Amino acid sequence: MTSNSVSLFFLFFLLCFYVHLFHNEVTLVKSVRGGKSTNLAQERLFVNVIKPQNSSQVKRVVEFPLPSVHECIVSPGSRFDCGRDRLLSRAECEDRGCCFSPLPLSPGPPWCFYPHMYPGYRLGPFSPTERGQAATLTRETPSYLPKDVSTLSLEVMELNADCLHLTVKDPSSQRYEVQIPGVVPQSKADAAEVLYTIQYQHNPFGFIVQRKSNRRVIMDTTVAPLLFADQYLQLSTMLASTLVSGLGEHYTTLILDLNWTSLTFWNRDMAPHADVNLYGSHPFYIVQEEDGFAHGVFLLNSNAIEVMLQPTPALTWVSTGGILDLYIFLGPDPQSVIRQYLQIIGYPMMPPYWSLGFHLCRWGYTTTNATRRVVQHMHEANIPLDVQWNDLDYASERRVFTFDPLRFGDLPEMVEEFHKRGMKYILILDPGISSTSPPGTYPPFDDGLRRDVFIKNATGHVLIGKVWPGPTAFPDFTNPETRVWWDDFIKNFHSKVPVDGLWIDMNEPASFVQGSVDGCPDSDLENPPYTPRVVGRQLNSGTLCMSAQQKLSTHYNLHNLYGLTEAYATHRALMNIQQTRPFVLSRSSFPGIGQFSAVWTGDVRSDWEQLRYSILAVLQFSLFGVPLVGADVCGFGGNTTEELCVRWMQLGAFYPFMRNHNDKPNAPQEPYVFGQKAQAAMRSALNLRYSLLPFLYTLFHHAHTSADTVARPLFMEFPTDPNCWTIDHQFLWGSSLLISPVLDEGVVELVAYLPPGTWYSLQNVGNSFLLTCLYFPKGQPFYSNGQYLLLPAPLDTINVHVREGHIVPRQEPALTTTASRLNPFFLTVALSAGGWAWGDMFWDDGDSLDSFEMQKYCYVVFIVGQVEMTNMMFISVMLQEMYGLVLGGLQVFGVLSAPRYVIANGEKVQDYTYHTDTMVSLFRLLLCCYTVCSPSCLW
Repeated sequence: MTSNSVSLFFLFFLLCFYVHLFHNEVTLVKSVRGGKSTNLAQERLFVNVIKPQNSSQVKRVVEFPLPSVHECIVSPGSRFDCGRDRLLSRAECEDRGCCFSPLPLSPGPPWCFYPHMYPGYRLGPFSPTERGQAATLTRETPSYLPKDVSTLSLEVMELNADCLHLTVKDPSSQRYEVQIPGVVPQSKADAAEVLYTIQYQHNPFGFIVQRKSNRRVIMDTTVAPLLFADQYLQLSTMLASTLVSGLGEHYTTLILDLNWTSLTFWNRDMAPHADVNLYGSHPFYIVQEEDGFAHGVFLLNSNAIEVMLQPTPALTWVSTGGILDLYIFLGPDPQSVIRQYLQIIGYPMMPPYWSLGFHLCRWGYTTTNATRRVVQHMHEANIPLDVQWNDLDYASERRVFTFDPLRFGDLPEMVEEFHKRGMKYILILDPGISSTSPPGTYPPFDDGLRRDVFIKNATGHVLIGKVWPGPTAFPDFTNPETRVWWDDFIKNFHSKVPVDGLWIDMNEPASFVQGSVDGCPDSDLENPPYTPRVVGRQLNSGTLCMSAQQKLSTHYNLHNLYGLTEAYATHRALMNIQQTRPFVLSRSSFPGIGQFSAVWTGDVRSDWEQLRYSILAVLQFSLFGVPLVGADVCGFGGNTTEELCVRWMQLGAFYPFMRNHNDKPNAPQEPYVFGQKAQAAMRSALNLRYSLLPFLYTLFHHAHTSADTVARPLFMEFPTDPNCWTIDHQFLWGSSLLISPVLDEGVVELVAYLPPGTWYSLQNVGNSFLLTCLYFPKGQPFYSNGQYLLLPAPLDTINVHVREGHIVPRQEPALTTTASRLNPFFLTVALSAGGWAWGDMFWDDGDSLDSFEMQKYCYVVFIVGQVEMTNMMFISVMLQEMYGLVLGGLQVFGVLSAPRYVIANGEKVQDYTYHTDTMVSLFRLLLCCYTVCSPSCLW
């Protein structure tokens, strides 16, 4: 190539570079984008834009000095977006006093970003308050946002040694603040015990929270400015590590992707898939600090929120209203973080025992006879079933609080038949109340109008949307009178149809028209200055008008709380009517809902990807204080296959809440419709679940009383094991059972991680102690140094392992929990290397209100140990009070040699066996445990 050619090439390159810059000078600037979505920058053209038609949103002209070159030296991964509220040209970016630096071929970092020490609020002096200390934040010059607030009030409260609470408010305006019914610790922390320190940057304002023990920075908000306008609140912070979980409900991995991703919190009727806002909003995250420590952060705000994650690592909160109400939990371990979080939002309810059994539902059981046949087929196939459900098929013209006189005319009789079988019955109850019935013919609407219980539009008239029955009104559950009205109509319906629980669906709330049948007014609430990336691109898409009026505030502020407030009202109604523990299942959710309701993960598809996703969803809700959670087993949308349904039933047997639910047009997926081998595999999985229900029930007791998790990710139990930090295809029940399901088609072997220690296989252990005596289990031990192992996983098997040092209480399974609760218990004992094990069991009548609080229960502690200097092993069963429990036998894993004899309560036991290949002893007992049971053996 000649020198002239080189010169021409260089000039051409400069020309192209100049054209590129000129082009970007006059077009919109690409900003922080989701890592996997290549079209998000284009999408933002339609979403995150200023709507100038409202005079209040006219762009403000504010003079900002241009940043220096030095101030703009920021690595691409550490840039914080200066154009989050809308897209900017270079001139607009620099008008804000921000840095502009395009990054060709880079899909993530923003081009317009804040310089170092960007002007913001100035922190004034602190003064003491009743709860902590307060200071004033002031801006010398307005921000670039419309209706920004120049003076703010900061309050800092040390709730206790491990929880810090900060609020930022507008002292001149009463803004909506979320109130969750829960217990907030009020005791002030002792300075010597506090796990954190907090430092402040005075100008521009920011704060830094550090862990006192190691000086690790937990939060650092000095990295970008605090912004506070009427409909735009922004706060950024550095993160202590890249191991961030939570921020649901989204279709994500357990460890969130920080590569310039965006998550939106705006409850929406949307089948689970990636990059969309789903049914619930939980603005809480937990960070693993990579050395066993962990911390969590909760933003208590019910407005539409967007969280931007970036690889710095850092995140930015943006809310469209309310206040900044921030809680920081110092752990120091993951389980402590969740416990501290639940002290703020409320501990989960104690479910009725029967709700832990198998549930069966379908949209398409069109008559009572069709529903009866399902139950009969299940019993004839000898497959456990505790709860039969009906979808909206039962309702007359799809109107709630009615049942069709032709197709479901004998619904009350059918429910009583189920009760005689020892079963329960649940049906769906949508919030939308039909508004088109002739006056005087549909009491829920007529009485609701008279009692003024419905949400109003901006003109004060009842807002009418559209759901399954057609035009509908929506109850305002923030109104105390609405809760009484709801209670009255549930009571009236229950007097005719004695349902055992209620399924509240469509409660985001969902509507088939945008806003209302009459549209929505053109206002700042309907068209805010900033709209997060929501499905439909407008906040009122698929729901109500934002300007709709409720008792507490506008729907703009209360939308994300609708499901929570309905769950609270429904839970209270059932409790008042039945005088037993209520069962409520909700689709929409918000922090605190675990106190009142179970949650399911919505309209999942019948495919292998959604099978895998369901584990992540269950574990996420476990972190959010909703332990009673599950996905629709075998999938709701589309046709399942036999193999997929078998594997889903096996996994579903370890969902805390297990329901098979199917959509109307799809192929049947009840267990009995498949081949005999598939039925046998499903039956085996259900029998395994039913045998473990005493253990599962005990886990729920600890969740209810101590905020323990039920289904938990491995990092919760093994926070110092790096292999456990990111695992989301296996999970634990409590600290004792490790579940490793098959999640891919055609798999007959499974690679699973076993944390350090000895793990005993439960996969071939009999679910019935009587059968176990005839067909002795393998109980194979696996000695792990913390490694992945290849495990057999034929179609009839789900790999479950018992952790050494643990005792799992079990019970003979039956077709219903009514029957299984009458059967003898047996214990699965997994000895540690030192020959010890421990376990416990909570037992009560299964459905009484406040049995623990009223001390109407039995708490059993199991201890296995080695008598010092002898070969005697003892097993002690200690009861708090008499409950007539029958212990039918024990399986002991890890017995090094055959016992010479076994003694139970002073008498020799003749019926025991020992297998040398797996070092498992099995004792057949029949002990009525009233005070202390003490089996022992000598070898």
